[in-house]
This record gives sequence, structure tokens and C-alpha cells, in this order.
Amino acid sequence: MASVFGLPVLAMEYALVRHHHGMGQYGGMFYTAMALYALAWVLPHRLSFRMPRILAAGAALLITLFPVGLLVLLAAMVSA
Repeated sequence: MASVFGLPVLAMEYALVRHHHGMGQYGGMFYTAMALYALAWVLPHRLSFRMPRILAAGAALLITLFPVGLLVLLAAMVSA
């Protein structure tokens, strides 16, 4: 049985971001990443669900880190 103690934290963070009128142009990516993190958290911890959990968490991590990585790459290109 999956533990759902982390889901209230995700719900509070989502409500806080929505209360402050989203995150601008990256809000959709942030909300998608949050939904994927929640999906990875809620899926059962059985062996048959291991790969979907890994894929959901990995996709959420990539969606979250892509804009930051792009900014670091652009900063490196500009400073060179």
C-alpha cells in the first residue's frame, strides 16, 4: 500500500502557487510536473508498477529541470 502522507504537501504547494496567480509562462510545465510527481507517489509499490513509477518521476524531474538547464547553457554561451 502506498503511503499518501506526501500528497497533502503537494496539494498545499499547488494551492499556494494557484493562490499567487500561477507562475507565468512556466506555470503549465510546473503543474504538469506536480501531477507526474503525485502520480509516481500514488502508484502502488508493487514490482509490476515499478517502471511506470520510475517513468513518471523521471519525466517530472526532466520537466522541472529543463528550464534551469537551458538557462545555465545560455549563460555559459553568453559568457564565453
